[in-house]
Amino acid sequence: MGQEFKILESGNSEEKIKILNNLELTDDFRKIKKIIYCLDDSDIRVRGEAFSSLILNKNNISDLLIESLNNSSKNIRAFAALVLANRNETVATSAIINLVNDQSSMVRSCALGALGHLQAKNAKEIIHKCILDSNLEVQKSALQALINIEGEISEKEMFEILKEKDEEIEKLVMKIKKSGPEGI
Repeated sequence: MGQEFKILESGNSEEKIKILNNLELTDDFRKIKKIIYCLDDSDIRVRGEAFSSLILNKNNISDLLIESLNNSSKNIRAFAALVLANRNETVATSAIINLVNDQSSMVRSCALGALGHLQAKNAKEIIHKCILDSNLEVQKSALQALINIEGEISEKEMFEILKEKDEEIEKLVMKIKKSGPEGI
């Protein structure tokens, strides 16, 4: 693995992708940590291959993924949350909840998407607080998460969020309105 480590750290993208493609079944924690590290690669193709490798790995790697939610890299925090969600790791819900207050809007958005995917009804209040986030993408992720967990918004909140004049937000609000009690 010495040569593989070197390639994953400083090789070209094609070499990294080739190695990552062969690591999806590994149970070696050192290798898994290297795969997680690749979620922060400069090449989106390498990040995508690392993401796929982690999702497809059938071993119990949730502790390593949860640990990476505290990484200094916003890419690793964000993508690890999405990997955990795609692996249906409900054990990670409380750790993912901590990310909705992250300073990075990308991390907040991914955390909300993960919570919605996991249908984390216990996070309803926290998700709800994010619908008026300062970042438009975070707002959209919060609204989609509310739809996924069958959450609601008030008329006042609806009025406030519709001030954004964003077509996607309008569609998400209408989905919530239709699914809410008595159509809200």
